[in-house]
Amino acid sequence: MAKTNLYDMAGKVVGEIELNDSVFGIEPNMAVVHENVKNHLANMRQGTQSTLTRAEVRGGGRKPWRQKGSGRARQGSIRAPQWTHGGIALGPKPRSYRYTINKKSRRLAIRSALSAKMAAGSIIVIDNLTLPEIKTKAMVSFLNSVGASGSALVVTPAVEKNVVLSARNIPGVQTTFASVISVYDILKADKFVADQKAVAMIEEVYKQ
Repeated sequence: MAKTNLYDMAGKVVGEIELNDSVFGIEPNMAVVHENVKNHLANMRQGTQSTLTRAEVRGGGRKPWRQKGSGRARQGSIRAPQWTHGGIALGPKPRSYRYTINKKSRRLAIRSALSAKMAAGSIIVIDNLTLPEIKTKAMVSFLNSVGASGSALVVTPAVEKNVVLSARNIPGVQTTFASVISVYDILKADKFVADQKAVAMIEEVYKQ
């Protein structure tokens, strides 16, 4: 099993922790990771874009000129698609972009993303990730002390109100829980900062 340092909230090394190789030490499957990221982004789309067809544009009820004899091309409505201010032909309408991928693919993508972070030395494990009060300054100090001053994904085993509220105004920092981590969030952050209990929960769920 791979080992990594275990830090406290002050950034001091207080020991080592072993990480499960089947979760943090596999060969990343980047094709599956890409598939999962595309799925995540598609599911985030609102799908509310909409255009007006010729039937929905106001006006255009009268034929603009007679069918024959004017020397001009025949026209039936000034709201036909070829006219300025006319309706849109084959334009987008509200729709859902959501689709699902199978569970094995999602699990492999999570393991691949975590293994890539581990190989890059971007996983930081904390012995007890808590804050006594809601204070952004304390959260910034903590992230600086563990070397995660840029973009970071902070993972706790459950809802830690003080951690979530202290981190919400820090640019590039996102908080989540061990039960709802996503491939997109892991890849988007430079550092993966996790409580050791959260790491144990992740290993329990995703180990092979």
